[in-house]
Amino acid sequence: MSIYGEGTYQCPVHGKIYPRLRPDVQLQQNDWEMHCPVDGCNQYAKPIATDEDKPLFPTSIYAINKRDHEEMFLATGRAYHIPTVALRYFNTYGTRQALSNPYTGVAAIFSGRLLNGNPPVIFEDGKQFRDFVHVLDIVQANLLVMEKQEADYNVFNAGTGRAFFHFGCCYYLNQLYGPGDPPEIVQNFRAGDIRHCFPDIQRIQNLGYQSKIRFEDGVAELVNWVHSQTFVDNFEQARRELTGRGLAK
Repeated sequence: MSIYGEGTYQCPVHGKIYPRLRPDVQLQQNDWEMHCPVDGCNQYAKPIATDEDKPLFPTSIYAINKRDHEEMFLATGRAYHIPTVALRYFNTYGTRQALSNPYTGVAAIFSGRLLNGNPPVIFEDGKQFRDFVHVLDIVQANLLVMEKQEADYNVFNAGTGRAFFHFGCCYYLNQLYGPGDPPEIVQNFRAGDIRHCFPDIQRIQNLGYQSKIRFEDGVAELVNWVHSQTFVDNFEQARRELTGRGLAK
């Protein structure tokens, strides 16, 4: 999903829009929500589900690599008649994911902080929308597109279709690990961060996909597994690196 950049929004004046990153001057004023970028408008825009036809505006080298690989594989597949499908995973979590990598998904990062007696850190105000999808639903999506010939040479969102606040993710984890320190909401931002992005999954549902694991259930399974693991909370090192390079402001 990183290849989308920002998600899709609805402006009350201009309808569906596909904005790029929010300007730094706006974020420096702690004005986190998206404004319509059409000249002279500046209305607040409502986030809506992002489908696969949205223009791609990747905001990092990581995301550019994802976009380029998707395009190369699909082009090669069509040229040589090799059945090829691209899946755009949303925020995937589950047992056996990397826990000590400070750049992994927020469910693992928050878990690491809580288990090490540290408060989770949330950038901006915690009201960013994301879709947290369990790894078993991702497995289901992969198997489905491999088995369905009509999936060939297409791209599909793989998620639950349900938007969740970052703060909500933290809340559930905090309850499961035992009430600890409340999250540290830092009210600053990182270069390249997007505000909202969650998927329209109608295209893959038309193949028979159905998300089966609610976040509330899947994260409980994750927590049970995490309790059996040993790992180091490397978040503060990552934050120092981001700040030192001018990427966290």
